[in-house]
Amino acid sequence: MSRIGRPSMATPRHGTGRDDEPMTRPHAGAAFHPASEPEWRQLAVKALKGADFEAKLVSRSADGLRIEPLYAKAAGGHPRPVRAGSGPWRVVQRIDLADPEAARRQALEDLENGASGLVLVFADAPTARGFGLADAGAAAIARALDGVMIDLVALRLEAGRAAPEAAQALVDLARSQNLPLDALDLDLGLDPHALLALDPAGGDATAALLDAAVELASAFGAEAKSRFLRVDGRVWHEAGASEAQELALALAAGVDHLRGLEARGIAPERGRRMIAFLLAADADEFLGIAKFRALRRLWACVEAACGLAPMPIRLDAETSFRMLTRRDPHVNLLRSTTAAFSAGLGGADSVTVLPFTQALGLPDASARRIARNTQIILIEESGLGHVADPAGGAGGFEALTDELCAAAWALFQRIEAAGGIAAALGSGLVAGEIAAVAEKRERDVRRRKLPITGTSAYPHLDEATVAVLAPLPAPAGAADVSPFAPHRTAEPFERLRDRAEAIAARRGRGPSVFLANLGTPAAFSARAGFARDLFEASGIAAPMNDGFSTVDALVAAAVASGADAVCLCSSDEVYERETGHATYEGETLVEEVARRLKAAGIAHVALAGRPGERETAYRHAGVEAFLFVGCDALDYPGLVLDRLDEALK
Repeated sequence: MSRIGRPSMATPRHGTGRDDEPMTRPHAGAAFHPASEPEWRQLAVKALKGADFEAKLVSRSADGLRIEPLYAKAAGGHPRPVRAGSGPWRVVQRIDLADPEAARRQALEDLENGASGLVLVFADAPTARGFGLADAGAAAIARALDGVMIDLVALRLEAGRAAPEAAQALVDLARSQNLPLDALDLDLGLDPHALLALDPAGGDATAALLDAAVELASAFGAEAKSRFLRVDGRVWHEAGASEAQELALALAAGVDHLRGLEARGIAPERGRRMIAFLLAADADEFLGIAKFRALRRLWACVEAACGLAPMPIRLDAETSFRMLTRRDPHVNLLRSTTAAFSAGLGGADSVTVLPFTQALGLPDASARRIARNTQIILIEESGLGHVADPAGGAGGFEALTDELCAAAWALFQRIEAAGGIAAALGSGLVAGEIAAVAEKRERDVRRRKLPITGTSAYPHLDEATVAVLAPLPAPAGAADVSPFAPHRTAEPFERLRDRAEAIAARRGRGPSVFLANLGTPAAFSARAGFARDLFEASGIAAPMNDGFSTVDALVAAAVASGADAVCLCSSDEVYERETGHATYEGETLVEEVARRLKAAGIAHVALAGRPGERETAYRHAGVEAFLFVGCDALDYPGLVLDRLDEALK
């Protein structure tokens, strides 16, 4: 960890102001007993009032790593590999317009307003998502970069199968400008593993891209700053991979690059200088910082195993497309800020912040400006780039980094034992590992154990339309059927929101649920709020009301609302209150209300809460579903929409 000294300054004096008066400044913690972890734990257990310590205060990552509520200061320590250069990370922006002239204007605007690097995205790239330069030829690239001083900025290419053509065109452009190639900061982006993942039949591309990388590198010296091969963690991340899986696959891809280069006469000492790494950065601050720190440490282990002294790698970051939402997209600003923060403090050499509208389509100038300024504020106003490895020595970050390293290394060894990354992709090993994590994550999202603000939690049905230059097209091609096709976490909820809006367009009004609030506000408010959020997360309106003093008033209001379903909301005590009805002996309030709603012609009745021992009686009275914390939040709303779709046929 770098230690930055502070200038010597006299301590301000207070009191009499006499220069000869002795000043004593006791240590801030001198008056406090240094508490031990067992003492803290005892107090924590007491504060939990009988609740389970593990369940309440210990969480687990997607890899099953324990995340403790408290960590001691890390003991000892040793030098960590960090960024090669001093100062802050580079601010990089994507150029993904199809027209070279429009791309040129966009690039110059970004550079004139704070960007220090560019990503030139082509339509053939796996990360283009329907956009990007349509032509990877020399003329198109020369036009797109006209006016860009490529010797002063960092450039990264994302061109998929067209990468050799685009890379050669960029090198030729530099030569035509008489620029010293070894001084350029280029990432030419040949990435055979991303292509192999999305198109398993494209194995021949791996050898061709390696051959192209060797040919391109022959024009550069051994100490050149440019990189020719990429290890891209985004393809695994967007398929649903955990942090350790992304790291393990990055290691396996990097080692495969070294082997492929060595087979072509490039020694590992030279080969490692030809490789750039790129990871996704999401909104999990702690695991995000640990992940970027872990990759540098893990690759240092690979270098040591090759008999090489570790050196800093080229490690870039792009904020996660997987975490972005189409609904309430302004919340993406918070996610992206946290992701950029984590990547920068974790040691990324550059960070690309995806504009907050990226999940909706091609971002406009305003969204791009916000993305650019997010990083500028973190660097210039918050000063986050002035300390190397600021997480070093912090117990929590060191522990998470160690655990991620161990988990990633174990999976990396399994991949190597299976024959390397290409064999592991072909056998289904990688797909199976990622699918297990992705399926669990989707279950947790559907149960709102992993809430998505603005989508599955605190949804906003009346959100304003956000402008984009062009809507995001539906995916097409081999990526559709690949087990590594990209997915966003919010998609299950977004699909139901889309269905609800389509129903509204077809019948002239949106789906709705009537909240049958029983008892006093103190009794029904918590569950009514829960039910409203649950339904509105799927696009079904559930307007709040003040509750009803009589069953007659409640039933009349439910019928008058014209809602597509009714949800009973109150406390268990109110639910189980016996009505004393002479005809229905022992009947509870839930049973009476449900029975009368059904008799009034309301076919679909749900209840907010767990039914407990009365489930059979409640169902017999007409309650068809029970909504509670931990239930599948898409199950019953999806059923409501299914019925409406069927009725509209």
